[in-house]
Amino acid sequence: MLKRLFDLTVSIIGLIIASPILLITSLVISRKLGSPVIFTQQRPGLHGKPFYVYKFRTMTDERDENGELLPDDVRLTKTGRIIRKLSLDELPQLFNVIKGDLSLVGPRPLLMEYLPLYTSEQARRHEAKPGITGWAQVNGRNALSWEDKFKLDVWYVDNQSFWLDIKILFLTAFKVFKSEGINQVGHVTTEKFKGTIRKEGADND
Repeated sequence: MLKRLFDLTVSIIGLIIASPILLITSLVISRKLGSPVIFTQQRPGLHGKPFYVYKFRTMTDERDENGELLPDDVRLTKTGRIIRKLSLDELPQLFNVIKGDLSLVGPRPLLMEYLPLYTSEQARRHEAKPGITGWAQVNGRNALSWEDKFKLDVWYVDNQSFWLDIKILFLTAFKVFKSEGINQVGHVTTEKFKGTIRKEGADND
């Protein structure tokens, strides 16, 4: 109950304070990238229950002659890079927190397609409500391997507390200020998770 009350209080105050930034960011995206301004995607929440996450759009919808989306490095614009660098794309998720889909702190909600790829231990990350930021985000973010991120997520599940959440929020503010770990090395975004077991099997071939 304390965590939920804290989430609601901080999110409502945060939206009020950030409202000018939300408005300006919306106008810039509308002008540079067009509509829609908000990107929505289904993600797994607590115990894997799906919900729709809200983020500011940072990519175009450019497609090839077959109708397939072009690679991320082509669709990610200069405007999108700046929005991601400043972590402004995450601000609409405060509405998810108010709705109860997200917490301020918890394992990041990833793609639905990853659910069958997790090991039983990795799947334990869904035993806590997902968050806008988390223990993995303040310990390397996208600079970490998927396996290392999942270990940190499970560690959080086993050690979560109100004071740990406060620590993570302060560390997140510091990381955002320094723009650390935004992209995975060699990628403009993050390489998709293909499954730990499958990758280990491929390494043995």
